[in-house]
Amino acid sequence: MITMVLADASERMADAVSHTRREFSSVRTGRASSALVEHLPVDAYGVEMRMQELASFSVPEARQLLITPHDPANVPAIERAIARADLGLTPSNDGRAIRLVYPELTEERRRDLVRMINAMAEEGKNRLRGMRRSARRDLDEYQTEGHVSEDDIRWAGSQLDDRTHSHESEVDRARSAKEDELLEV
Repeated sequence: MITMVLADASERMADAVSHTRREFSSVRTGRASSALVEHLPVDAYGVEMRMQELASFSVPEARQLLITPHDPANVPAIERAIARADLGLTPSNDGRAIRLVYPELTEERRRDLVRMINAMAEEGKNRLRGMRRSARRDLDEYQTEGHVSEDDIRWAGSQLDDRTHSHESEVDRARSAKEDELLEV
């Protein structure tokens, strides 16, 4: 039972780290990247779909993203989704495709983005700590029910703490790499 709790906690923590990394990739650095928009929800065909299901992406220039819908009828819906997401980018469309031009980042904007990345990292760590608390409750419940000894629970608790710290370190490394990317001029 203990190994199942630890394995489940590790798996959920790894998912939380992956989620945090995906959030980091959504922060634009002045270079064009489809990661900023590919997961945006778009109302098309009467349902909500992710943009990557409706269009293809290309980067014709370093600071320009070209979004080409598979069906040109979806251009207005994609444009609305980008505007609704409030990315700080103004879409321009030619009726068949949408262009997003990424402006140069100012020093002040870079610092704002670093603060946002730090907040995302802290949120990711809080998710990890919540998962540790949940697993710890499960372990305490097993002990209360008399299924495992106090020594086993203590050992499992230290294993859980080690895994939590390991995943927090992964979040810190990803945050540091993204911060370096943002501050690169």
